[in-house]
Amino acid sequence: MAWKEEINSHGVHGESSLDSGHARLHELGYKQELKRDLSVLSNFAFSFSIISVLTGITTLYNTGLRYGGPLAMTYGWFVAGGFTMMVGLSMAEICSSYPTSGGLYYWSARLSGAKWAPFASWMTGWFNIVGQWAVTTSVDFSLAQLIQVIILLSTGGKNGGGYLASKYVVILFHGGILLIHAIINSFSIRWLSFFGQLAAAWNVLGVFVLMILIPCVATEKASAKFVFTHFNTENDAGIHSQVYIFVLGLLMSQYTLTGYDASAHMTEETKNADINGPKGIISAIGISIIAGWGYLLGITFAVTNIPYLLNRDNDAGGYAIAEVFYLAFKRRYGSGVGGIICLGVVAIAIFFCGMSSVTSNSRMAYAFSRDGAMPFSSFWHKVNQQDVPRNAVWLSAFISFCMALTSLGSLVAFQAMVSIATIGLYIAYALPIFFRITLARKSFIPGPFNLGRYGTLVGWVAVIWVAIITVLFSLPVAYPISRDTLNYTPVAVGGLLLLTVSSWFLSARHWFRGPITNINT
Repeated sequence: MAWKEEINSHGVHGESSLDSGHARLHELGYKQELKRDLSVLSNFAFSFSIISVLTGITTLYNTGLRYGGPLAMTYGWFVAGGFTMMVGLSMAEICSSYPTSGGLYYWSARLSGAKWAPFASWMTGWFNIVGQWAVTTSVDFSLAQLIQVIILLSTGGKNGGGYLASKYVVILFHGGILLIHAIINSFSIRWLSFFGQLAAAWNVLGVFVLMILIPCVATEKASAKFVFTHFNTENDAGIHSQVYIFVLGLLMSQYTLTGYDASAHMTEETKNADINGPKGIISAIGISIIAGWGYLLGITFAVTNIPYLLNRDNDAGGYAIAEVFYLAFKRRYGSGVGGIICLGVVAIAIFFCGMSSVTSNSRMAYAFSRDGAMPFSSFWHKVNQQDVPRNAVWLSAFISFCMALTSLGSLVAFQAMVSIATIGLYIAYALPIFFRITLARKSFIPGPFNLGRYGTLVGWVAVIWVAIITVLFSLPVAYPISRDTLNYTPVAVGGLLLLTVSSWFLSARHWFRGPITNINT
């Protein structure tokens, strides 16, 4: 691979008036094709909106309640959050040195050395982009499911003859949501910046309002002892080991704290990206940890009967947080309308999360196709008159819709595929970090943001944590193990690994050379 000669610093070569991110992109051998118009706030907003604690916690609160309950969620959140910050710090350091839309796969190429660069970037890129598509699929499908529950409660609830939309109606909701997201993402970056900042504000205000409102409205409240010390070991999964239960409960937290690579994928549209990209990653994780814990506490103080909330025969059909909201208002005011409105607040946050996810997907697809890694790369790499990779936007929406079609056959198959959203994406996060602390330990040239002498230590903590959760989240989640209870995560992730490796040896190794510069140097 013909790399442009590295310089010993990330200076601007005397062009003091040139944006530092633009200058660094030029040094790396790429033209400025996207419009560089995002501030540090906008960059942060995209990652914060994709992490979206309202989305992740609401979607997987059932998992948290079932496996460990209040104690596992309250303390497990900080366990997952602390290690996620280690991953984020390592990614931020690399992002500062290589602020390109390619993000992770580009980093792997530069850090693994010329010999391994094509294979490293191929593996990282496909895990990253498929993981991102899985995130968009799971986010927008969870919104479709929440709409299903909102309609159910609005028409009387499960015990009052309410309307429960079929799986075919839910998939139509999912398709409609993706269509709207694709249209919005076809707008100019100025509009996306506006929507991104609106999304971040909505998430912050939504968390603040709900964490105070729900426990205040609830007539029956949990004690502080229950919230901070109750460990739920009662589950229908046949699992009794407390350590095992706690580990499974971590999935809610770790699933929520993903997607912050968006700040890296938006760097070619961010001003002074070598500084503001890393800021976006770290601030999105940090603020999400604080806001998420507040939301968790607020909701859990309104939880008094875990088995009832998880029961499929309650009014929300077993959707725990929806039942918490609905009951809080119904018991105090005789009507659950207020709870349904609160669910609407969450639904809008999930909508923004999916919107930002499509934005990040499209930038990754744009960069990956720019380097010729995808079929029909020249088509996906095109940008329109507003400097937006519109073809990549619609590709991302279409693939996310196709991935959700598996839900029509089996929810087990769908959940297995969506598991790539957590494990697949974190493997993509860990690969460039691993190369930075091994093959590039002595040759890595840090950017304006760096961890100094602690970079290697933080990197090893990050890589080891990803290795641990990859194993833990592949463990069985119910016993006895059957076709319906088997955890298909290792099957899905292993399938992706097999496809990626086999495609490399059968074809890509003959023509893919990793990231290629598009400036005549």
